[in-house]
Amino acid sequence: MTSLTGDGIPFEKPEFERRISLVKQEMERRGIDTLLISEPSNVYYLTGYEGWSFYVFQMLVVHRDLDEPIWVGRMMDVTSARRMTYLSEDSLQPYTDDYVQSAEREPVDFLVMRLKELCPTLNAIGVEMGAYYYSAHTHARLVAALPQAQFVNAELLINWIRIRKSAAEIAIMREAGKISDAIIGDAVAAARPGMRECDLAAVVYQRMIAGTPEHGGVYTTSPPFLCVGERSAEPHAPWSDRTIGNDIPVNLETSGCRRRYHSPISRTIFLGTPSDSYRHLADAVVEGIETALAEVRPGVTCADVERAWQTTIARHGLHKEARLGYAIGIGFPPTWGERTASLRSSDMTVLEPGMAFHMMPGLWLGDVGVTITQSFVVTETGREDLTSYPRELVVKP
Repeated sequence: MTSLTGDGIPFEKPEFERRISLVKQEMERRGIDTLLISEPSNVYYLTGYEGWSFYVFQMLVVHRDLDEPIWVGRMMDVTSARRMTYLSEDSLQPYTDDYVQSAEREPVDFLVMRLKELCPTLNAIGVEMGAYYYSAHTHARLVAALPQAQFVNAELLINWIRIRKSAAEIAIMREAGKISDAIIGDAVAAARPGMRECDLAAVVYQRMIAGTPEHGGVYTTSPPFLCVGERSAEPHAPWSDRTIGNDIPVNLETSGCRRRYHSPISRTIFLGTPSDSYRHLADAVVEGIETALAEVRPGVTCADVERAWQTTIARHGLHKEARLGYAIGIGFPPTWGERTASLRSSDMTVLEPGMAFHMMPGLWLGDVGVTITQSFVVTETGREDLTSYPRELVVKP
């Protein structure tokens, strides 16, 4: 169930119980009795907690023998945890503010105290070694404080469970996709020679946050990537206050975000008259993405999909070194990618219903670039597109 207002607990409790059950099954398979979760996307996946508090120490604890996860976070954020999650009061363990960025007190020590008090066993502790928010300092402190425990790398344990979306999650991603379409529509309408790049970025942000009349938006994991003119050859360059010229491409990668779920989109807007060579480049990208999308169905691999793309663009003398796409879903800064499956030649992940991807066949060729992309979810028989804006070069003469 999704919330009509986009506020409060985003799913019914059985949805969270199903997720926790899957996590505990994987913990059992790996011999882990205690799992420490620092990645905000995974905390949200298991509890619904989405407060902007991940810049300080916070952790979610899942124990094999406890019914609920234990939320450990800053004292001032526990009120949000009460509103956003189903967790009982005993499962909310806030630390006082004198632990925050303090030379005297260490929040990891608070976590250790609570682990010893609340967890029946601390034999094999799983930690997200590659998560952006799990620091070397935190790990060293935990290992020193719990010398009898075995620490197990549980990096991406939850991410690989998240890769298969439920019907309720897909419904929210559809809402995010409608916001993505609206962002591109507004950007196309507004883009013109003579305006500043930052003013076009402001148009993107206004729609990103306002959303649609039915579904409001929220901040995404990253700024829009708005690469204009010669910077169209760069995938992640920031915009500036330069004036936009004429007869140039404007590459925009962005996403709508709804309840932390993303459905990214990229389009190239050409202001003026593109050269024949640029039109041919865009046509090759469109042909390649259409061919690759046609391959998407349960049972094929990520590598199969990428191969269809490479074979098609090779006929035009082109090659893309980077991956074709990546799994998407819940996202917090700095990425809306799930860090699991990628559409690339070496990835033999078999597509299953409920998996969602951003197919990103952007080409950046040294002095020019074009980006026309598609987010989709794998269905029982093929795919469902999460955005509907036409997959084509947008030309504004």
